[in-house]
Amino acid sequence: MSRCAEAAAVAATVPGAGVGNAGLRRLMVPRQASFFPPPVPNPFVQQTRMGTARRIQIFFLGIILLPIRALLVALILLLAWPFAAISTACCPEKLTHPVTGWRRKITQPVLKFLGRALFFSMGFIVTVKGKVANAVEAPIFVVAPHSTFFDGIACVIAGLPSVVSRNENAQAPLVGRLLRALQPVLVSRVDPDSRKNTINEIIRRATSGGEWPQMLVFPEGTCTNRSCLITFKPGAFIPGVPVQPILLRYPNKLDTVTWTWQGYTFIELCMLTFCQPFTRVEVEFMPVQVPNEEEKNDPVLFADRVRNLMAQALGIPVTDHTYEDCRLMISAGQLTLPMEAGLVEFTKISRKLKLDWDGIRKHLDEYATIASSSKGGRIGIEEFAEYLKLPVSDVLRQLFALFDRNHDGSIDFREYVIGLAVLCNPANTEEIIQVAFKLFDLDEDGHITEEEFSTILQASLGVPDLDVSGLFKEIAQGDSVSYEEFKSFALKHPEYAKIFTTYLDLQTSHVFSLPKEAQATPSFTSNKVSPENREESASDKKDD
Repeated sequence: MSRCAEAAAVAATVPGAGVGNAGLRRLMVPRQASFFPPPVPNPFVQQTRMGTARRIQIFFLGIILLPIRALLVALILLLAWPFAAISTACCPEKLTHPVTGWRRKITQPVLKFLGRALFFSMGFIVTVKGKVANAVEAPIFVVAPHSTFFDGIACVIAGLPSVVSRNENAQAPLVGRLLRALQPVLVSRVDPDSRKNTINEIIRRATSGGEWPQMLVFPEGTCTNRSCLITFKPGAFIPGVPVQPILLRYPNKLDTVTWTWQGYTFIELCMLTFCQPFTRVEVEFMPVQVPNEEEKNDPVLFADRVRNLMAQALGIPVTDHTYEDCRLMISAGQLTLPMEAGLVEFTKISRKLKLDWDGIRKHLDEYATIASSSKGGRIGIEEFAEYLKLPVSDVLRQLFALFDRNHDGSIDFREYVIGLAVLCNPANTEEIIQVAFKLFDLDEDGHITEEEFSTILQASLGVPDLDVSGLFKEIAQGDSVSYEEFKSFALKHPEYAKIFTTYLDLQTSHVFSLPKEAQATPSFTSNKVSPENREESASDKKDD
């Protein structure tokens, strides 16, 4: 039995299911604004459209500008290399002490000048707003939105602070030596303790009292199209020291810089940018943000406040997308779904519904099975019914409505994940399993037959000819199900617990809605499995 079919049982356990007008049945899952779709559906895609006239202009300008700028970039990088070599000579790849003395005094001014010359040679016209804070005022810079490899211009304007980079980048020829001159914090993909060591190194440098250079971090962790600010990772905010936000804007009529998961490649963007007469960029240094005591203890709270301030200054919304959404987006493409189908706002979903990436990735496989035959990678009522092997009925429409949160007549992957988590992931306790067994054991003989099992599910779903033999065979070792078999199956599949808790809650609500003289205390007759009488209480429902 699929997870959707489990949810179908939940949706239909309202007294009178399958009878009368389904529109009179109340929704069992409250809606909250916190789960409304994000204001920006996909911040990881950029489509730059160019007309014929623009293409002709780029072609002719490229004939002149492209070779000249490419030559200048190569020349400046070659000039910078010996100064970077002097700065890092006799220094280990992973520094234990900052580079000081004559080497830094000589090389840093030259590298700053060459950095500005590099971006000028590529055609960038830079406008700087605000004042750069020193290392005592703000040990860490946080830069957003991060949308391109050209964002490195913020590092040049800020005075070449240290950055966080992969260990492989520092080993690359030419560029690796230039990177090491920034005294970076290097991250190793093969070291299982790399994340912990990186955080500790950031804390050590940020709290050194100005001994180390300032650090520059892109807290979004991946490139977007600048239409919103996605989740800030807490690494830059864990030290609990003041940070200076830096805003980046590219106010150009033609966007040739945005480097997202769907769009132009690295080489294409370089060529398009080099073929422009000039490219404008604004770098704004905002006032230093000092964390309060609560934010020092909660870096996520500090990160959220800084992100909101930056988004307000940029005039764009915030969303709870993160790098994990990119991974899901790529997985969706591999499953022949539209890539944007994998976007769920991972931060919000994982935090509120207690789901990890592996769990959501598993749901994506299930979703692809249902949506593979539909257009646009969304599930309609017909695909829903076909997958569950049920007719389109009032009960099925009610279940479909529980998943279809925006009532547009289809279910996207985000709605699918939320629906499953809310309907199928309650607590699964010994008490609930005992009560559930009593619910199915109609003759109280300590065993559940297929007929008893079928009677309860058919009545709750309102589908008299529903075939449940497949599910029954998964549970039973023989012709009937013992309590131990039932318990073993329930513990391995906790999603079924929601069927039982919802059934009991609704039956309790039904009893207490009767006139007082007709009310009776709900009880469950003792049987061979659980001889002691228990007072059953309605379980807590999980609001989404």
